[in-house]
Amino acid sequence: MHSVNKLLENLESIRDEARPLVESRWEEFEKLRREGTEEDLFSELCFCILTANWSAQGGIKAQKIIGRGFVYMSKEELASKLREVGHRYPEARAEYIISNRWIIGKLKELIEQDDPREYIVKNVKGLGWKESSHFLRNTAFTNYAILDKHVLRIMNKYGLIEEIPKGWTKKRYLDYEERLRKVADMFGEHLGKFDLYLWYMIKKTVDK
Repeated sequence: MHSVNKLLENLESIRDEARPLVESRWEEFEKLRREGTEEDLFSELCFCILTANWSAQGGIKAQKIIGRGFVYMSKEELASKLREVGHRYPEARAEYIISNRWIIGKLKELIEQDDPREYIVKNVKGLGWKESSHFLRNTAFTNYAILDKHVLRIMNKYGLIEEIPKGWTKKRYLDYEERLRKVADMFGEHLGKFDLYLWYMIKKTVDK
């Protein structure tokens, strides 16, 4: 098992290389928060629904192909498009998207709140703690961690957690998030950007 110091050392070694990509991606998030329409925000919410148990690259592809269709397509049309891009659960995700359309018109107001995450977890179908954190980070919230399997493996490898959980309770998510926040603070970045540096360390890319 490695130590937190080793993790920080590894992150430090890619900081300069990753910084332009991280900053560019963060500017996109801030622009979405500042200028995004309700449709733009709903598209990002759907992206986060789609990436759960799939991939960011797949979600980006689906976003490009479906476009405004997240707002108006039927369940059958959405499922067909999701099959086209190779989604693992096209029917279930199409169902989630349609059942969440009630939130269109409320998203700008929602992201102006200080801490809207728990509301999203409780009220938006298909978004748990990780996915809700993903959506909010992608709208430039700085204080949430996206504890996906890649990040959890890193946390486990460097001794931040003893095991990789099978599922989440609120208590455990907040506990693990706090552990990661301490490392982010030591690295000198907020959790939102820290996640992007972690991704660069793992994948050599900065996906959203």
